[in-house]
Amino acid sequence: MSLVDVHNEWDPLEEIVVGTMAGARVPLADRSLHAVEYADVEPDHIPSGPYPEDVAEQTEAELDELADLLKSLGVTVRRPGGRDHQAITSTPDWSTDGFYDYCPRDGFLTVGNTLIESPMVLRSRFLEGFAYKELFLEYLESGSRWLSAPKPRLTDDMYEPKAPEGQRLRNLEPAFDAANILRFGTDLLYQVSDSGNLLGAQWLQAALGDQYTVHPCEGLYPSTHIDSTIVPLRPGLMLINPARVNDRNMPDFLRGWDTVVCPELVDTGYIGDHPKSSVWIGMNFLVVAPGKALVDRRQTGLIKELERHKVEVIPTQLTHARSLGGGIHCVTLDVRRTGELATYR
Repeated sequence: MSLVDVHNEWDPLEEIVVGTMAGARVPLADRSLHAVEYADVEPDHIPSGPYPEDVAEQTEAELDELADLLKSLGVTVRRPGGRDHQAITSTPDWSTDGFYDYCPRDGFLTVGNTLIESPMVLRSRFLEGFAYKELFLEYLESGSRWLSAPKPRLTDDMYEPKAPEGQRLRNLEPAFDAANILRFGTDLLYQVSDSGNLLGAQWLQAALGDQYTVHPCEGLYPSTHIDSTIVPLRPGLMLINPARVNDRNMPDFLRGWDTVVCPELVDTGYIGDHPKSSVWIGMNFLVVAPGKALVDRRQTGLIKELERHKVEVIPTQLTHARSLGGGIHCVTLDVRRTGELATYR
C-alpha cells in the first residue's frame, strides 16, 4: 500500500512530516537570496549565519510539542534526518551554503500517491531533499510514486532583485516552491510569484497528467508562498486574506466557494531588523480534518471567527514564525489523508 495518499488540504490526516531547526542558518548572501528573501536589504546587510541559539532551541522544543500534539490526534509523525547546513554546495554557476529543514512544505508536494521534489528557487535549498532521503525511499518502497523536478541552473540571469515584487524571478526554466500550491482534488492552485514561475506550472501539469488541472494564478500574492493567502477549511469553505484576495483576482474555479474573511491578526513580533514573514503568518495553520485546525493560540480574533463558522480549533504555537518564515502549515508536510480524489468546483 502506498504510504503517500493525499488529495486535498482538509481530509482527515493520517501521516505527516514535521520539520526541524537543527543546524538552521541564514545562508550566505547571493543573488537568489537577495531577490527572493531580502530585496529591500543591500546584500552586505543580509544577516548570514546561524539563528540565535535561544530561538533555535525554543523553536525545536515547540516543533517537538507540535509533533506530540499530532500524535495525540492519532497521526503518524515523521521527522527529517540531519544535514550539515554549513557545508558548501557548488555547481559550475555558483556556490552557497545551506539554509534549514524547518519548512518541509516549501520543497515537497504530495498529490495522490505521488511525492514531488520541487525545483526550489533559492540556491541554498538546492539539496534539501537529502534530509528526507531515507524517508522518501521508504515511501517509494511502499508503492508511492517519487518524482524530482529537473534541477534548475539558477544562474544570475534568473533573478532581478531590483524589479517590482512578483517580477524578481524570471521565466527562464521551471522553478517553484511546493508551498506555492494548494490542492483542491482534481484542481491545483499554482501561485505565480517570486517563488514560482509559469514554466514551473507547465512542468507540474505535464508531470501530473490529464487527471489534474493546474491553475496558474497571477495577481494573487506576488511574494512567496500561498498558505497565508487562501486556506481551505472544508469542501466549499475557505479562509481568505482580505489584503490579497478580492472579486477581481479570485481564481475562477473557486468562485463557487463560500469565504471567511480573515480578521485583523495579532502581530506576534520578530527578532532582528528584517522579518521573513508578515503578520499574515497567523493564517498559516494546519487543517487536520474537515472543519478542524491547529491554530496559533495567540490569534484570538481569528480563532473566534473560525469557531463562528463551526471550525474546531486546537491551539498551539510557534513563537518565532515571523522571524523564521514559517508557521504551522509551513513546518509540516501531509503525506497521507483519508478520502478519495474528487472535483470541488
